[in-house]
Amino acid sequence: MNIRISADSTCDLSPELVRENGVTITPLYIVCGEKSLVDGVDIAPDDVFAWTRDHKKPCSTAAVNVADYLKVFGELRQECDAVIHFTISAEMSSCYLNACTAAEQIGGVYVIDSRSLSTGIGHLVIDGALLTREGKSGEEIQAILDERREKLNVSFVIDTLEYLRKGGRCSTVAALGANLLKLKPCIEVHEGKMSVAKKYRGTLAKAIESYVTDRIKDHDDFDKKRVFITDSGVDTEIVETVEKLLREYGGFEEIHHTLAGSTISGHCGPGCLGILYYNR
Repeated sequence: MNIRISADSTCDLSPELVRENGVTITPLYIVCGEKSLVDGVDIAPDDVFAWTRDHKKPCSTAAVNVADYLKVFGELRQECDAVIHFTISAEMSSCYLNACTAAEQIGGVYVIDSRSLSTGIGHLVIDGALLTREGKSGEEIQAILDERREKLNVSFVIDTLEYLRKGGRCSTVAALGANLLKLKPCIEVHEGKMSVAKKYRGTLAKAIESYVTDRIKDHDDFDKKRVFITDSGVDTEIVETVEKLLREYGGFEEIHHTLAGSTISGHCGPGCLGILYYNR
């Protein structure tokens, strides 16, 4: 059975992983004032940060619309038996609803609500591609990944609270009082929603090192197959430290470093880093 994989740009997979896994990307839109720009095509994260800095307010985002999905799904279905499509959590965006609407019209399209974001979605996308190579049907893949998504462990540390606070995507951020306490909060995703977990103080480098150590050292409840380090622009030295800690404490078989796209970066701001993996 010939099955194709597609995913929203919020999956934050690297170009290499997109190519290796044969993924078609459906981009969201970044709205900067009167301009609606295509994520990853017309605008990059640095552009989002620059616009936000210059205009003293963050860009907003818009979901992939039904027409866009109809076009992509229709073209894919001309060359395959089925399409597996992955969206950002339905709690965070109308992408899932729009994709389902288009899928009903096209037929043979299985839409999976990741209940996650960024490379939390990326894990599911790669697993979907692997399952297609095993010859699984669309129904089987959807059932397997609907179960597997519940094991995702998705979190990240942010350097500035302003983007999430003004974007309103994480309700508990407002209660932290902006950056008055110089906090570096860890944001976790549970049941498709974001919430604040542990709060770190100090430099970003110190906060991220503590965060990775807290989540991995002396734990044996995670799947060692694969882990993503995904960031919105942090120093190379910080990423290298994270990789070292993951190898020392985690023993992961695969460690992938990816950069967050414009949509995710626009909500978390610069200086954000997360480690994303599966629990057992």
